[in-house]
Amino acid sequence: MAKKPIIELKDVWKIYQMGEVTVNALRGLTLQVYKGEFVAISGPSGSGKSTAMNMVGCLDVPSKGIIKLDGQNISELGESKLAQIRGRKIGFVFQQFNLIQSLTALENVMLPMLFQNKSAHEREKKAMELLQLVDLEDRANHKPSELSGGQQQRVAIARSLANSPEMILADEPTGNLDTKTGELIMAFLKKLNKDGTTVVMVTHDSDKAKAAQRIIHIRDGVCSKS
Repeated sequence: MAKKPIIELKDVWKIYQMGEVTVNALRGLTLQVYKGEFVAISGPSGSGKSTAMNMVGCLDVPSKGIIKLDGQNISELGESKLAQIRGRKIGFVFQQFNLIQSLTALENVMLPMLFQNKSAHEREKKAMELLQLVDLEDRANHKPSELSGGQQQRVAIARSLANSPEMILADEPTGNLDTKTGELIMAFLKKLNKDGTTVVMVTHDSDKAKAAQRIIHIRDGVCSKS
């Protein structure tokens, strides 16, 4: 049986109009990510990889081209419908952690489930299980300012798993961490992938990219695979 892409981009263009200047951030990008893969999207600054991440993560719609998530064309969906699908299918881990500072670790992990109509009991139970998964159950009631950078990123990973997504999209997940902590985060992403979660990691670090099963190199808004 042929493998089925979880996300597919076909001839995707993203064009920004900045005053009188037209910027073609993507120039006909075509790529597929298959269920169960660990893929790295790599490229230098200005290559278009951040825009590609937005497309893979369904955070933006293309100027031209087609994006399919689990076979559904999301290119023409409104933001409300897109956000609903994104919330169920994709978990996000960012370089800046993006935790809400006024909430505890437990509350941060619970938050995505609020938008999927889970009960308070369900949200708290699942959030605590996820904090246990990343060895932070003893920090459940601590706020981000009381956690180290590595601990904050582990909370962010737990949060990304809150709605049991099919795919984790990690944008420079070790960029703000020391080498040893970064290696722990990479090991955790590989474990998630081994357990069946599709992982897409955006990075400019060629050594980090080698942790993936497949690397997609982006340059000048298009890609070549290796």
